Amino acid sequence: MKADYTLYLVTDSTGLEESVFLEKIESACRGGVTLVQLREKDKGGRDYLDLAFKVKKITDSYGIPLIIDDRVDVALACDAAGVHVGKSDLPVAVARKLMGDNKIVGATAKTVEQACAAMRDGADYLGTGAIYPTTTKVITILTEVSTLDEICRTVNIPVVAIGGLNYNNCDVLKGTPIAGIAVVSAIMKAADSEKAAAELVKKVQEIRA
Repeated sequence: MKADYTLYLVTDSTGLEESVFLEKIESACRGGVTLVQLREKDKGGRDYLDLAFKVKKITDSYGIPLIIDDRVDVALACDAAGVHVGKSDLPVAVARKLMGDNKIVGATAKTVEQACAAMRDGADYLGTGAIYPTTTKVITILTEVSTLDEICRTVNIPVVAIGGLNYNNCDVLKGTPIAGIAVVSAIMKAADSEKAAAELVKKVQEIRA
C-alpha cells in the first residue's frame, strides 16, 4: 500500500480525556497530517481496539491511513492500514506474514544494518531516530543526522525521521532525502493542533525542497 509520509503523527493520550484526545487527532487531520499512528503502550487489547475503531473513524473520514503501533492483532481487527513494529515487538518478517502483502508494515531502524535487514524482511518504511530526545530537558542528538542520511541513501523504501522533532528544530534535516517526519508532542501538546500540523507540513516541504 502506498502512503504519504510527509507528516506522520504518533499519538499520545497521556493525561487527556478521550474526547479531547480524539478532537486533537481530528484537528491534526484537518491541519494536514498524512499518516496517523495510534500508540498505546499501556492499554490492553480490548481497550486498544475500542480506541482504534474510534480513531479509524476519524482518519477514514479524511482519507488518512491509520497505523497501529506494536499490535498486529489490533491492526487486523480494526482493518487498519498497517502496523509499526519496534525492536522489542514481533519481527518484521512475522508482521509482514500476518498482515499480508496489501497492508503497511513499518519498522524502527537506528543503524544502516538494521535498516537493510528490515527492508529485506518486508518493511514498507522505516522510522529512524531519535534525532532529539523526547524530553525537552536534554538537547543532545541521539541519532546523528549523518546516520539518518546514510540510511536514506542505502535503502529504497521511505525513511521517516523521528524523535523530539518540532517546527523549530527540524531544519537540521535539510539535505537528507527523508520521506517526512514523525512527531508526537509537537502536535499532541500544541494549543492548536490544526495550526501546528499545517505549519509542520509546510516546514517539511521546505526541508525536502
